[in-house]
Amino acid sequence: MRHMGHSRVRPWVIAGGLIALIALITVGVIIRQAQARYQSVYTGSDASQTIKANQPISLLLLGVDTGADGRIDKGNSDTIMIVTINPKTEKTVITSIPRDTLAEMVGTKETNVQKLNAAYNIGGSKMAKASVSKLFNVPINYYATINMGGLKQIVDAVGGVTITSDMDVTFDHITTTKGTHHLNGTQALSYTRMRYQDPRGDYGRQLRQQQVMRAVLTKLAKTSTVSHYSELLSSLKGNLKTDLSFDDLVTLATHDRANMKNIKSTQVVGTGAWINTSSYQILSTKKLQTASDDMRTQLGLSTESLSNMETKLNKLNPTYDGINNQNYNTNGLDTITYTDGTY
Repeated sequence: MRHMGHSRVRPWVIAGGLIALIALITVGVIIRQAQARYQSVYTGSDASQTIKANQPISLLLLGVDTGADGRIDKGNSDTIMIVTINPKTEKTVITSIPRDTLAEMVGTKETNVQKLNAAYNIGGSKMAKASVSKLFNVPINYYATINMGGLKQIVDAVGGVTITSDMDVTFDHITTTKGTHHLNGTQALSYTRMRYQDPRGDYGRQLRQQQVMRAVLTKLAKTSTVSHYSELLSSLKGNLKTDLSFDDLVTLATHDRANMKNIKSTQVVGTGAWINTSSYQILSTKKLQTASDDMRTQLGLSTESLSNMETKLNKLNPTYDGINNQNYNTNGLDTITYTDGTY
């Protein structure tokens, strides 16, 4: 590792704290102590649901841009992941969604289309869940948000993580060179935050976020990590909020342990577009349908043909490919408001 010159820090977060806690309870360490501390992250739930044994579920994981004040009750979600868990197939799939995806904000009084990462800021977890659910026609059972400071503390709590980078990654004075490295929390946070120097842009950052998440889970599965669990529990306070109850976590830990050994990562890739001077990611109907089919199948549901605001917009742009500054047509949808999602 070598130190480089200063680069402007942009807010970043990774939504791996919830899965980390599931893995923690799976090992069966100090359950009652965990339950007492867990109350600081549990927000309660709007839905009357409990996880049943062998029941597939989905979780929306949001990395929230909240600035330096440590709050995670407001802010755009820079990281958006849908985690589907199927204990019958013993498979967990993490699907990353572009934060700049053009999407309908579900729950506003008037039709409102913005960047998907604005949904949490406008209407909290309820709107974020509803908007993502409508976008892919997939039920979203639970959510979790994590503050950017949470990653650093979680990685340190498990004794660091080992990753292999396919390129030099420099951010906030720190460089992770191409190759295999053992990263502490500060280094892992830097590794997952760089975006502009990656030729893959935000999609490259998503892959690095998923890489660190899997590395954390691998460490949590080892018995040598037991001594770090008290520190890990403390690190989640103030950094994590979720509507998944402690009892539901115990159910996941009891019946879905095999899922933690079979984790697959994927991402939905869009095409860039400029609308009212703001940059968006357009997900084609084909890619939306494929992602919907994959997630519904993972959840044990039959596939259905998508029909929502995004597919309607795509019908107005049958040949759109984002090349040569081609405009994305929104004619005929005068009630839609486009903003850059900044608050």
